[in-house]
Formats: sequence, C-alpha cells, structure tokens
Amino acid sequence: MFTQSLPLVRTTIAQVRTLLTGSPVSVPLRAGLLAALGVAAAMAAPAALADYPDRPIQLVLSFPPAGATDVLARAVGQRLSQELHQPVVVDNRPGAGGAIGMSYAAKAAPDGYTLYLAAVTNAAIAAATYSSQPVSLAKDFVPIAGIGNVPHILVVPASLPVHTVPELIKYLKAEPGKYNFASQGAGTLSHLESELFRLRTGVDVVHVPYKGSSFAMPDLMAGRAAMMFDSIPSAMPHVKSGKLRLLGVASEKRVSSLPETQTMGEAGIQDFRANNLFGLVAPKGTPPAVVKKLAAAARAAVAMPEFAQQLGAQGVEVKYTPADEFGRMIAEEMRTWNKVAQAAKVKID
Repeated sequence: MFTQSLPLVRTTIAQVRTLLTGSPVSVPLRAGLLAALGVAAAMAAPAALADYPDRPIQLVLSFPPAGATDVLARAVGQRLSQELHQPVVVDNRPGAGGAIGMSYAAKAAPDGYTLYLAAVTNAAIAAATYSSQPVSLAKDFVPIAGIGNVPHILVVPASLPVHTVPELIKYLKAEPGKYNFASQGAGTLSHLESELFRLRTGVDVVHVPYKGSSFAMPDLMAGRAAMMFDSIPSAMPHVKSGKLRLLGVASEKRVSSLPETQTMGEAGIQDFRANNLFGLVAPKGTPPAVVKKLAAAARAAVAMPEFAQQLGAQGVEVKYTPADEFGRMIAEEMRTWNKVAQAAKVKID
C-alpha cells in the first residue's frame, strides 16, 4: 500500500512546498500547509523503507581475498542476498591495519546500501596500538548483528619438547630471552595474543613479526620461533602433517571443530580471552528500520544449517548476536585490548 501511494505522496509534498515558497499565504493557511507537509513526509518515509533494498548492497571488509575473513564475508553475503532478494557484493579494501576499509565504509551514505563486516578484535587492537585512527568502529558505526568468532590456536614446532601449555611455560622460563614468538605482523591479534600470554605467564620471549602467516610458518616449523598464535585454517594443515603441535585455543570456550583441545583458561592461564569477534555494522545515521531489517536477515542467515557447516571447516564459530548486545561486546573488546596494549607497551606509529 505504501509503495503504491508513494508517487502521490511525493506529488503532495512538492505541491505544498511550491505554495509555501510562492505567493504570500495567510497564517491559518500556512499552518494547514505545514501540517499537510508533515503528514506527507511521514507517509513517504515508511514507503521508502518498505522498498528497501531495491538495489545491490555493498559489503566492505578490511582484508584481502582468499583469507578466512573473505570466506566469511562471501558466505554472509550469499545468505543475506537470499534473504533480502538483492545482490550483496563483497568489496575487499585491505591495508593500514584495517583503517582503509573501515574508513571507506564509515564515510558511505547511511542508507543501508554499504555495510561493513567488522573484525571487531582487529579493530580494537588497531585503535589501541596505532597512534592515529581516522575512524572508530565504536563511534562511527551502528551495530547490526554479531555473526560469530574466528578463534586462534597456540602452536609450537613439533621438534619442541613440550606437549602442554604448562610445559611450554616451564620451557620458556628456563632460559629467559632466548626464544622468539612469531606473529602475523605487528599490531595484529596474533601479536597481541602472545603479548597477553607473556603478561599472564611471566615468560620472557622476543617478538618476531612477519607479513602474514604464510611467511611465519616456515620459520616456526623449522624451530626458529618457539610459538605462535594463528588461525585454524592456516595452522591446522601443518598440525595434521606433524610439523606443528597444537597446545590450546585462545578463545573463552572450546572450539567445536577441536573439541579435545583446551582453552588457555583450562590450561591454567587466568584472565586469558581472545575471541576474535566478527559482525555486521552500518555507517552511523542508518535508519533504525533498515538496521532492523538487516538484523532479521542476518539472523535468518546464521540459522541456516549449511551456513554453520560451511564456516565450521574454516574454524568459524557461528553465533547470532542482537544489535544491542553486539554493541556492548564491541565496547568490551575496545577496553580489553587497550589494557593489553598499554600493559605490554605496544604502540605503532
């Protein structure tokens, strides 16, 4: 009904505006015209929202193609497209610790046609470690829904004579400063997880950053680094081949694809949580009705059994989180990693 009446409503608004800006009118007539304009505008708003979406939606992320986040984005985009009956086009904009993609999305029109797949923990770490951030995930976006998390795992070279997290701690403490830990790069979750490990256990290990997992793996497998926190898709093939040994998961809870593997907390490290949270956000100012419709589509997408099955193989723990709760989780991640970065004295200029 709203859609059919939209042309008439727009005509009414135009006619009223013409009268108001044309010849002088009496005070009563002006009041009546203003009231008519308000009614017409109120009718037009739900009519326009009823049409949403009527064209393709852009889903921006801050990572390159083919990685775990890209796989997640394309799976989410495909399911959202089914629910919203419009194409959802994934737009990879990597670089600057995630700032390029996030800045682009934040500055887009707040109309629901540009969404951002937020790697929340990555954004929280960037906000805590980079001296200057052009936009803020917490301040420049509105939450739509949490999608799940992508936990990292702690792996060591198979040649290292340790089989548990307590054994690793004892091994590293025996010779302080002798051993290295590898990471995906300075200021990444892989880096800050190890800093958190160092803070919680008191081990003295040296950070060696690499340009991603693929560059770190050869040195780790060769024993030139003693440990690394890495993604499940990247590290598990080497665990299965016998070149790396899996000691634990960094998330708060056990990972469904690795049910026998302990968390850091279960291994005896208190106050260790690195959930690597992901979800959908939109530019600040996006209409609440649009956000609500997108959240409903996200909830339906996450509920699809094939969605969880597809992503489970990539180490993704799928879980829908409503907008309000997701917003609180974003704020909590910001606080958590700011404390870790300050305690570890990690700052990137």
